[in-house]
Amino acid sequence: MTKKVLIISTSLRNNANSEILAHETERGAKEAGHEVEFITLKNKNIGFCKGCMACQKLGHCVINDDANEITAKMKEAEVIVWATPVYYYEMSGQMKTLIDRANSLYVTGYNFKDVYVITTSADGSEDVVQTVLSGLQGWCACLPGTSIKGFVNGGGLEGPNDASQRTDLLKQAYDLGKNI
Repeated sequence: MTKKVLIISTSLRNNANSEILAHETERGAKEAGHEVEFITLKNKNIGFCKGCMACQKLGHCVINDDANEITAKMKEAEVIVWATPVYYYEMSGQMKTLIDRANSLYVTGYNFKDVYVITTSADGSEDVVQTVLSGLQGWCACLPGTSIKGFVNGGGLEGPNDASQRTDLLKQAYDLGKNI
């Protein structure tokens, strides 16, 4: 069954490892026959949520920037894949800011139920990805019926690594896309 997949790459760095893995997921999802849109937050203007809650009445944020367009695409997607570098054992600030700005989804409805995450970090331990999953689980808990279905932990990619580890992670990301 074809699904509408939205991949959101949150790294602001060119040639970021998390974005490379996200593109592999994109390739796998397209080869599986899904309709895929890839968004990068590079060069996007996304301000901080003001907590005014106007979005709960209006169905969109009152701040006129790129977050409203991205949130509209999130609403229409059936699957969302987040790709983030890990900074200080947590998702990137720009990912968290976009999640905060997507507050209007609570009242306007949304199609997605399945959420996936791709992380990269210098630390290769499982603890690193668990903190990101915990933060993302908090978001999913606020969106009834939504849950994290899978992840790729690119831990160790930001630091020294060997070619076999990189090849394995690229395959994991590709397989994630194929199996959405």
